[in-house]
Amino acid sequence: MTAIVQRDERKNARTAMLMGLLVAAMVGLAFASVPLYRLFCELTGFDGTPLRASQAPGAVAGQIGVRFDANIHPGLPWKFAPVQRTVRIAPGARTQVAYTAQNLTARPVTGQAVFNVTPAQAAPYFSKIECFCFTEQTLSPGEKVNMPIIFFIDPAILKDENTRKIDEITLSYTFYPVESAQAGR
Repeated sequence: MTAIVQRDERKNARTAMLMGLLVAAMVGLAFASVPLYRLFCELTGFDGTPLRASQAPGAVAGQIGVRFDANIHPGLPWKFAPVQRTVRIAPGARTQVAYTAQNLTARPVTGQAVFNVTPAQAAPYFSKIECFCFTEQTLSPGEKVNMPIIFFIDPAILKDENTRKIDEITLSYTFYPVESAQAGR
């Protein structure tokens, strides 16, 4: 009888250990899911996420409009707006535009932008070479800055049956506050 009890105890201990490992793996995956999803979106252009590039391929014939949108999370005391609302560009052309941001408080404030491209099927063709959204932005009290973006639209957009009739793309940014390490002290 003792051997049966010991065998059952070992089975229960092994099951408990496996369940503990499963819970730990699930918690780890939950914490890793946001950065992994962001990486996936950046690599594939999924969910309206523009791709990153090192240089533009060069302009081709045709034009596509790009509209610029700016939003701020209610917890971020900034003004944020595009310098110009729209441009028309040739696919493949290296294009630079800018947004302005201003800290409306008497203390330094840090924010980070997230971005989106619509229509979503255009996102794989929208590539950013340089963008303020790649890093956190800290503005001093009352500071106003220009934030440039350098991008291009891949000429392949004109050959894709799902995108060749797109005449305008919207690049939208939303700035969110970033809590500093000292804010929690």
